[in-house]
Amino acid sequence: MTTLNEFSSCVAQYDPQAMPVSAAQAIVRQWATPVSAVEHVPLHDALDRVLAADIVSPSDVPAHDNSAMDGYAFRSAALASQVDSVELTLAGKALAGHPFGGAVAVTECVRVMTGASMPADCDTVVPQELVTRSGETIRFAASAVRDGANRRLAGEDLARGSAALRAGRVLRPSDLGLIASLGIGEVPVRRRLRVAFFSTGDELRSLGEPLDPGCVYDSNRHTLFAMLQRMNIDALDLGVVRDQPAALEAALRSAAASADVVLTSGGVSVGEADFTQQLLQTFGDVAFWSLAMRPGRPLAFGRVWSGERPGLGLPALFFGLPGNPVAVMVTFYQIVREALVVMSGATPQPAALLQATSRELIRKRAGRTEFQRGVATRDARGQWHVTPTPSQSSGVLSSMSEANCFIVLEHERSDITAGESVDIMLFDGLI
Repeated sequence: MTTLNEFSSCVAQYDPQAMPVSAAQAIVRQWATPVSAVEHVPLHDALDRVLAADIVSPSDVPAHDNSAMDGYAFRSAALASQVDSVELTLAGKALAGHPFGGAVAVTECVRVMTGASMPADCDTVVPQELVTRSGETIRFAASAVRDGANRRLAGEDLARGSAALRAGRVLRPSDLGLIASLGIGEVPVRRRLRVAFFSTGDELRSLGEPLDPGCVYDSNRHTLFAMLQRMNIDALDLGVVRDQPAALEAALRSAAASADVVLTSGGVSVGEADFTQQLLQTFGDVAFWSLAMRPGRPLAFGRVWSGERPGLGLPALFFGLPGNPVAVMVTFYQIVREALVVMSGATPQPAALLQATSRELIRKRAGRTEFQRGVATRDARGQWHVTPTPSQSSGVLSSMSEANCFIVLEHERSDITAGESVDIMLFDGLI
């Protein structure tokens, strides 16, 4: 069995104690395997699910040529036969769902409403506002329309047999409407990814418990639960695990037995009570322990098994996140999120980066990637500007609520002066 450590050592810039962010992302991506199980769910239950197979159109959409607007359908030959003004006699009427079934001569027209099937002999529609009508006769300028104007062709939206939606797509409201328009009421989707998570630390208390001296309420589990819910993932909250090797081992084995991915917060640094490294050497496989990243330096990635040693029992990918609340969110969005997207069976889309001008000096040490919190605004010309939040401490969670973007500062970059250009990653659509 190839270990993660053996595989990872072949990756450029491999350093298990200070892994560059780009190298860590590449390693995680290689080991993120999509779940294979497929479910068939009713269309009403398919929102935000990952499509497991292409949706193929069983018919042309639209199914027939139809009018793009209210007006009069006629044969375009009438345009050539009458130089300045076209005069036509009304032969009938066509409404959406009520087609006109008769023949139409070159000197005739049919009153049509938007969406109505085009009469068999007609290929052009003149809008009603361009027409003068007198009784059963209409007149309009020959230059008012061109051949084939205002006609939607059968199959113009989707041709029969073509893929309407591709596998790997996270289904949106518009997608459900598109599928319904094809007459399909049930869709194949990947089963939801299962993620088990817990926090570690004797100082942590759950909501509702008394707050003893030196203790704090556990915010990380609630943040993780919310981030996982946003991704439509089945989240299994295992609570707070004390800093005891036996308790931590039991929690890790239980999590591996019940989930595809295990997330922990805290317990992956080198403190006296941080036992995760020691335990994973027994029944886990770790690629790296630390990132050249701020915030989020202590981050472990690997695999754990529910059995007594690697290869025994059920496996799960493992992410040991830092304990500081901001670092939990940053590492989740920059390292963990893409892996969960891939494992869910979806096609990952890179987060969009925008160019912004820094309004002030930003301190930055070369040799690590930094994701500082910022407040981005646009000026009257549409140009982006960004200001770092007053606190960049990884323990100040309120700074994440205050910010609306990450200021992405590359690995080799040093201090940024006011007026210098930086990349920003907006929270909208990400968080």
